[in-house]
Amino acid sequence: MPAKWKNKLYYGDNLVILREQIPDESVDLVYLDPPFNSNATYNVLFRAPTGEASQAQFEAFGDTWHWNETAERAFDEVLTSGNTDASEMLRALRIFLKENDMMAYLAMMAVRLLELHRVLKPTGSLYLHCDSTASHYLKVLLDAIFGKTNYLSEIVWRRTNARGTKGKWPRLHDTLLFYSKSKSFYFSRQMIKGDSAKTPHTLITGQDGRKYQTYELTGPGRTQDGESGDPWRGFDPNKYGRHWGNSHRQMDEWDKEGLIHWPKDGGFPRRLDAVPFDTEQREVVVGTVWTDIDRLNQTAKERLGYPTQKPIALLERILAASSNPGDVVLDPFCGCGTTVHAAQKLDRKWIGIDITHLAVSLIRRRLIDAFPLSQFEVLGVPKDLGGARELAKADKHQFQLWALSMVEAQPFKGGRKGADGGVDGYLYFKPDGKIAEKAVVSVKGGGNVGVAMIRDLIATIEREGAKIGVFLTLEDPTTTMRREATAAGLYESPMHGKFQRIQILTIEDLFGGQKPHLPWIDPSVFRKAKRETSSKQGDLLL
Repeated sequence: MPAKWKNKLYYGDNLVILREQIPDESVDLVYLDPPFNSNATYNVLFRAPTGEASQAQFEAFGDTWHWNETAERAFDEVLTSGNTDASEMLRALRIFLKENDMMAYLAMMAVRLLELHRVLKPTGSLYLHCDSTASHYLKVLLDAIFGKTNYLSEIVWRRTNARGTKGKWPRLHDTLLFYSKSKSFYFSRQMIKGDSAKTPHTLITGQDGRKYQTYELTGPGRTQDGESGDPWRGFDPNKYGRHWGNSHRQMDEWDKEGLIHWPKDGGFPRRLDAVPFDTEQREVVVGTVWTDIDRLNQTAKERLGYPTQKPIALLERILAASSNPGDVVLDPFCGCGTTVHAAQKLDRKWIGIDITHLAVSLIRRRLIDAFPLSQFEVLGVPKDLGGARELAKADKHQFQLWALSMVEAQPFKGGRKGADGGVDGYLYFKPDGKIAEKAVVSVKGGGNVGVAMIRDLIATIEREGAKIGVFLTLEDPTTTMRREATAAGLYESPMHGKFQRIQILTIEDLFGGQKPHLPWIDPSVFRKAKRETSSKQGDLLL
């Protein structure tokens, strides 16, 4: 890694970015929460205020969820990767599953997991977040790629208490599969406050009337190894298939200090804690079942508006357990950016990747809101008018999606190519704070713009029942276009006054910080991230 590190947020296909941008053995920790089409709302990034789930992220992975040329190519790349275990496992899965959506998903994941294994340091580890739909298949793939001896844990996260069901047990949990690159991985156990309602059964009442914890002096298994198997004070652990866990001398010293508890019923002695048991201060080691971190409900202060947003506490636990300050954390399916948020907060270096322009734009804003002076680069998106022109020239469709992300508009039908009836995207607002209204967004990246486009937009908002139309253009509008937009009149909000019904913004305007003028109750569909104060921050690099 370069001496002067810059955190990086990439737009693009994570497979391409991993191969072209991330060096071998350069990452300390990988967390990924890959989407799967088992449920249309799984890992969906955002919703309209009306409650309708957007398909932008879903559609972004559409090609990988159906067996086609892309899936076949991913399958072939695994077979020629040189990892024979992964090749044979994926080939066996194809024989069993045949060519279907699940097999396409596993081929897509396998080729990416091979790259994630490559970029991990020997001391690094990986957490794959999934549900029961594909977790069993993903686990055997991980066994093949990382080696079954490097499987460490299956963590169950109880993410909800909901009990709704349709003829089956309610699903309350997600799964995190934890693997290391080698046996020299880093791990730090995590402690949490113990349940005050659950006091240890090994408590005894001391002479001062307070409760004290007691501990075993013996361990399982007989032994003839020196004094560990010899009787002490008349107690022979070998009779019960056990042995002393400490030397006789140590136990004698504890007894002199009054730290040996001698049960009145003649049972085996136990070591006595030196301090009274405090229910409020009791801590226990975190195990593989996590019940203390709830999913974010609709009223959670941390919630920003993403339906499947993961709690920062979940990622903080993973980062604290498997990385150190200054380590590099990678999330190749960045979504709404919780991993990079947690990494920034805990003073880790980070790399985030997402395949949607909107996600990258929203993550960028989340980080700026929470860490105003944070250091990071946004890569793969235009940074000036010249870059925007190059994108428009290379791919009109991607230019359209990028321009929509600049104003945080939701792409029409998830950004799929095809007839759109004059609608490229929507912006939502609540003029009375309750009922959601919409603005239609039209994007033009071509070299010729004219008044007919404004007239088409006026007709579109009338057909759509929208209140406002926003026209985004790469080229400067003509005087006639501006006159036509003005003639379209004003929209009057009952609480916020009057707004131009047709608004024209150039890409240069957007780079200059201008935004559509709408009667927002909140700055956008998403709430502003709370400013964090615990991170070391430097200059913003964008």
